[in-house]
Amino acid sequence: MQIINSINFTNEQLIGNVNPKPFLKWAGGKSQLIKELYKRLPITIIKSGLIESYVEPFVGGGAFFFFLKKNFKINKSYLFDINRELIVCYKVIQNNVNELIYFLSNLEKEYHNYSEEKRKEFYYKIRENYNLQRKEFNYSNYNSDWIVRATYMIFLNKTCFNGLYRLNKAGEFNVPFGKYKNPTICDKDNLLEVNKALFDTEIICADFEESKKFIQKNTLIYLDPPYRPLNSTSNFTNYNEDGFDDQDQIRLAKFFIEMHKKGAYLILSNSDPKNENINDNFFDELYNGFIIERVKAKRYINCNGNKRGEINELIIRNYER
Repeated sequence: MQIINSINFTNEQLIGNVNPKPFLKWAGGKSQLIKELYKRLPITIIKSGLIESYVEPFVGGGAFFFFLKKNFKINKSYLFDINRELIVCYKVIQNNVNELIYFLSNLEKEYHNYSEEKRKEFYYKIRENYNLQRKEFNYSNYNSDWIVRATYMIFLNKTCFNGLYRLNKAGEFNVPFGKYKNPTICDKDNLLEVNKALFDTEIICADFEESKKFIQKNTLIYLDPPYRPLNSTSNFTNYNEDGFDDQDQIRLAKFFIEMHKKGAYLILSNSDPKNENINDNFFDELYNGFIIERVKAKRYINCNGNKRGEINELIIRNYER
């Protein structure tokens, strides 16, 4: 397969002419928090409409980045995530969006022509191929195999149960089939918008601490780590083989303080332990001295349907507006 580079754009061509949204369903996505995050951006950025440098060390579904790209001029952006499969998708959309659209479109046509039973069979065949491919997949060197892998990843995300991303102990994707009537597997228009949004963006698969080298005074940093579980039932899934525990949260707080000393603008979101235990001061103590605010958000994923409703989430920043 020949790899064809995507069209390049200038920043000036993109401002006001790009309208991307997350291309994956992603647990912990920030679509519902965007207004609250926007209200807390540095006033100089809101007034000027310019972000000189943007770093997102846990890009995930990218909802906030896509919002910023639509509404602000960003001179340079750096997106990180430790999830290799996610980074494969971002890089393929950035470099080979037309080929990705071609493969997804073919999968979508085939899938929609099947009965529900055949769809289920087809889903498990793709899932098996996806897990088999992983064993010999080269995550270091971009090549045509990446396009196939991104195709599988997006297909599974759009057709699996609840759009979950979950790995078993062997590192295999193990989410069961989802019974959707008419899922959009190939959202061509949005994939093209995401491709434009990723212009002049560096996409890096690495731990959040690796982003330090790209951060300087006035860099805007949005931190959206895997949320600290509120209880044992909310800790239902792993987004990578290593997980993200309290020691990682402590490590992140040290990173926050270090980047604060560099003069960067930092804004962070996380769960609020006080939803379950009013005496749990884990984050209040970790980020003592910074601005900690509690905002309302809806809980969409919980094994107990009665507990799906509004809860508090934390937004923490290091600057006055």
